[in-house]
Amino acid sequence: MVSRGRGKIKMNIVVATLCLLFLLPSEARLQSRKPMTIAELVTYNGADRENILYNGAKTEGKITWYTSLAGESYKSMVKAFETKYPGVKVEAYRVSGSDIMVRMMEEAKAKRYIADTVETTEGNLMFMRDAYLLRPYHSPYFASYPEDAKEKGERGLYFWAIARESYIGFAYNKKLLSKNAVPKNYEGLLHPELKGRMGVSVSDPSYKVIGAMIRTRGVELVKKLKAQEIALHTIIPPALLDLIASGEVLASPAIFRNHTLNAIAKGAPVDWVPMDIVPTNVGGAAVAVQPPHPHGALLLADYLLGPEGQAILEKFEYGSATKNLGFKRWRPDHGISTEKYEKELESWEKLLKEISRKGG
Repeated sequence: MVSRGRGKIKMNIVVATLCLLFLLPSEARLQSRKPMTIAELVTYNGADRENILYNGAKTEGKITWYTSLAGESYKSMVKAFETKYPGVKVEAYRVSGSDIMVRMMEEAKAKRYIADTVETTEGNLMFMRDAYLLRPYHSPYFASYPEDAKEKGERGLYFWAIARESYIGFAYNKKLLSKNAVPKNYEGLLHPELKGRMGVSVSDPSYKVIGAMIRTRGVELVKKLKAQEIALHTIIPPALLDLIASGEVLASPAIFRNHTLNAIAKGAPVDWVPMDIVPTNVGGAAVAVQPPHPHGALLLADYLLGPEGQAILEKFEYGSATKNLGFKRWRPDHGISTEKYEKELESWEKLLKEISRKGG
C-alpha cells in the first residue's frame, strides 16, 4: 500500500511538472518568439535581425527619415536603401539639425510622433536626448565604431553612433595665394598676404574655428586677427567656397573639407589644409523615441552605420570615425553638457563678430 501510494505521488508530480512546462514559456520558446514592439526590437540581436526588420518594414510600408545631410548625399542614400529593400519607401525630410530638433519637440508636445530614424549633428542629438526625443538601441554595426564615437544609453544600448564626419579647415584659391603664404597652423593666418582677403560665414563652423584657436593658441591670437580685416559674410560655407573659387575671396579658415574636395572634382582652383586641430562636425544615426514604423526605423539606422551606407557617404567625401586621416580632430560638442556647449558657442560667435568686419 505504501509503495502504491508513493507511485501515485510520483505520477502526480510528473503530471504537474508537465503541466507547468506547457503553461510557462520555456527559454527556447522565449528565444523563438519574434520581437514586435519597439521596446523588444531595440534590444534584439539575433542572427535573423535583418530579415525580421525587413519583413516588418515591408508591412509598415514606409520610413520617415529626418536628416541634415546635404545635397545629393541623402538622395543617394534613399535610392540605394530602397533598391536593397524593395517595398519599403523612405520619406526624407531634409532641414538643418536645429530645425529637426524644433520640429520633433513640437511633435512630442502634440503627441504626434512622425519621425522614425534621425540623422543629424551631435550637438542637436544631445539636445534631443536630453529632451527624451530619442530611444537607445542596439545595432550589430556598433562594434565597428570606437567607444568615443558612440553615445551610451542604458542596458548596453546606445543613443547613436557617428555615421559621418565633416572637417573644418583652411580653404584657399591656389591660383591666387602663394605657396609660402598657405598657413600650416592658426598662427599662419597672420601672414601679410592674407590681410583683407579672408572671409568667414555667419555659421557654426566659423564659431568652432574660434573655439579651436582658443583651445590651441589662446584668445590672444584670436584678438590679433582683427588686424587681418577678415570679412564676415551672411552666407553658408559652401557659398563662401564659391566666392573663393571665383577669386572674390582669397581664403577662409572655416570651410569643410568635403565641400572643397567636391569642388576640386568639378574643376575649381581651390585646396584645403588642416590647422593645429580640426573642428569636426559629426552626424549620428539615431532612432526616435516613438517611431511609427519601428522595424523600418532600425533597418535604416543599421544601413546608415553599415558598410553600404558608409560607402555612399564616403563617395560624397564624408569622413569616418573609424579612419585616421593624419590630423587631430576635435569635436567641440562632445563630452560636455548641452548647456555648457551652448554658452561656449555663443561666446565664440561674439568674439568672431568683434574681430571681423562686415562683408557681403
